[in-house]
Amino acid sequence: MKKLILLLIAITSLNCFAQKKFAQLDQELPTANEFRTASGAPGNHYYQQKADYKMNISIDDETQKLSGIQTITYTNNSPDQLNYLWLQLDQNIYSENSDSKLIEVEKMEDFKSVGDIRKRFFDYDGGFKIEQITSTSGQKMRYFINKTMMRIDLDKPLMPKTSVSFQIKWWYNINDRMAVGGRSGYEYFEKDKNYLYTVAQFFPRMCVYNDVTGWQNKQFLGRGEFTLPFGDYEVSITVPADHVVGATGECQNYKSLLTAEQLKKLDQAKKSDQPIIIVTQAEAEKAEENKEKKTKTWIYKATNVRDFAFASSRKFIWDAQNQPVNGKNVLCMSYYPKEGNPLWERYSTKLVAHTIKTYSKFTIDYSYPVAISVHSKWIGMEYPMICFNGGRPEPDGTYSEGEKYGMWGVIIHEVGHNFFPMIINSDERQWTWMDEGLNTFVQYLTEQEWERGYPSRRGPAHMIADYMRGDKKFISPIMTNSESIFQFGNNAYGKPATALNILRETVMGRELFDFAFKTYCERWKFKHPTPADFFRTMEDASAVDLDWFWRGWFYGTDNVDIAIEDVKWFQLNTQNPDLEKSFLKDQKIKSDVHIGVERNKKEIKETINEKDANIDDFYAKRDIYKVDALDRKEYEEFKSKLDAKDLELLNANKQFYEIQFSNVGGLVMPLILEFTFVNGKKEVIRIPAEIWRQYEDKVSKVFIFDQEVTSVRLDPFLETADTDLDNNSWPKKEIPSRYQLFKQQQSKENLMQRDKRMNNGN
Repeated sequence: MKKLILLLIAITSLNCFAQKKFAQLDQELPTANEFRTASGAPGNHYYQQKADYKMNISIDDETQKLSGIQTITYTNNSPDQLNYLWLQLDQNIYSENSDSKLIEVEKMEDFKSVGDIRKRFFDYDGGFKIEQITSTSGQKMRYFINKTMMRIDLDKPLMPKTSVSFQIKWWYNINDRMAVGGRSGYEYFEKDKNYLYTVAQFFPRMCVYNDVTGWQNKQFLGRGEFTLPFGDYEVSITVPADHVVGATGECQNYKSLLTAEQLKKLDQAKKSDQPIIIVTQAEAEKAEENKEKKTKTWIYKATNVRDFAFASSRKFIWDAQNQPVNGKNVLCMSYYPKEGNPLWERYSTKLVAHTIKTYSKFTIDYSYPVAISVHSKWIGMEYPMICFNGGRPEPDGTYSEGEKYGMWGVIIHEVGHNFFPMIINSDERQWTWMDEGLNTFVQYLTEQEWERGYPSRRGPAHMIADYMRGDKKFISPIMTNSESIFQFGNNAYGKPATALNILRETVMGRELFDFAFKTYCERWKFKHPTPADFFRTMEDASAVDLDWFWRGWFYGTDNVDIAIEDVKWFQLNTQNPDLEKSFLKDQKIKSDVHIGVERNKKEIKETINEKDANIDDFYAKRDIYKVDALDRKEYEEFKSKLDAKDLELLNANKQFYEIQFSNVGGLVMPLILEFTFVNGKKEVIRIPAEIWRQYEDKVSKVFIFDQEVTSVRLDPFLETADTDLDNNSWPKKEIPSRYQLFKQQQSKENLMQRDKRMNNGN
């Protein structure tokens, strides 16, 4: 490498205009007001409505019909008078005139089998059948159904700080999840001819009315989930007498439902740090066979929840254990058919307890008395205190490693939803990422505390790179409405989870991030936060300007691709003639060593100046590398003008490296550089993203070291989601495009069955 002489430092002119990537988000975020402050906290006039429910529900196990009578008491805490109320009728997505069927984009290539075609024509009499809506005095109330929304017109306006109560009688045919799909429904077990019900979105539910959207009555199209007010619930659920029911809240009448032995085991579970089986597999199998025709009613109460769901089946095995959270006991429980074993008995409740404990550490203390995981094939869906999860072994009880990790992951994820959005109650219908993305991020933290090296599907930065380098026509900004997102999993789960992980590990650091994140969670527990509240709180609690990060990661589709474009090596000119002339002579000798010089020595017998003594003049005869007296005098004069520290620095043999970086992908990020030196040692230097604040496409930086650098690596720990690693090295080094651990590619092969075959000699 050629040695260059550094004589002065050039001062570059600065751009005098703001660059778009570092522009503040003021125009994008709503104006702060008395309801929501500029700091991201609820304002002094923040309000939210309350909806209380009393319900009597019954399942007809012969016809799979669900019927209900409910009384809603709706309290208007807003400063506005309300002339009508809006309720959600989510079951109407299964009605004949459902928009979700009509708006589905289809191609003939989607129909790959007769089964696909049959499913396209599958239909059943779905949707709510509203029989009547009356006031508490029995007067009929006017209402209008617009697909998945229902408006109730009030005889007189509901004034601020007042309540209204009314009753709705309804029924619907429960959907077969195996045939129709859906977040809830029933699963039929052909072998023993029994049903397992996971029931949710099963009653007309109040919409949210708030300072941001007014009534959140955006139609339910299937993807955008649920936005609901908080309230208190008292629900009576009538089912076959041999069914076991798990639900949101606490059961009020266990003594009339359980045997003495089951009650004893339940009491043991409340004090145990290991799962205690309350209803055994033998008891469940006996119930499967006998099929009781009588009914029993389970009564549940839940306080300050946004929704209610339940599961019911005579197939259920039931176990439970205690998990303390900051001095408060949480009863963690699992309900599962024998088809879930051995996976579920071994892991489910332990995973519930671990999730409650770990999420409480990173967000807020879990506030509810119970947390439940219910097993049903394929499904993964969440509700307050209860969730439905997949992860089913083969009929012989064996399972693949992928099935195990899939079960672990879905239980952690769905139990984690108790925090986002069941308690920190964001608008899922509009912003999927606020519950799925934040939850997936904490899921990653929880998985890593469950098993060292856990092969998490989402979270680490490099795992989103393939998505972000993809065709931008099929990539949406994170800040896109739930129904309009391309690549839903990557957009709403993976990318926001990755973004938060990068904030925590690379941009802010764990201490600042964790404090700010917990501050957001504490501020907005049991409230309705918006994206602006999250963005503002993270900055307010950390003193880190993150507008550039939100703009790039949440409002844009640029990808990270930062390249090392050029590296130049400089050394200081010491002005010492003995050193500098010797250096120049060495460089001249090195520059003369090339093929032409070597061949000319042999082929040119004699040059003209070698023949004619009159050719060489003063300059030709002068030895420019010879140090003379004048050189020494000038050097002494130069030194006399320097103090001791200047002279020491000049002779310290510092190595200067000017590196130019190019922002190929467009998404600005910090620069993390690993330098390797001639002695084999390494040094990592981290440069904040603000280096791009004035020059968004290309920047340069000078690094000064005591010894020569042999290589430079950009993003050495794969923490920025850089989509092209081939341009991250100097000298250039080919890098595989995917950095995935072997364990992250769990085999779908059922190795337990393979081991059985081997041991049996097959």
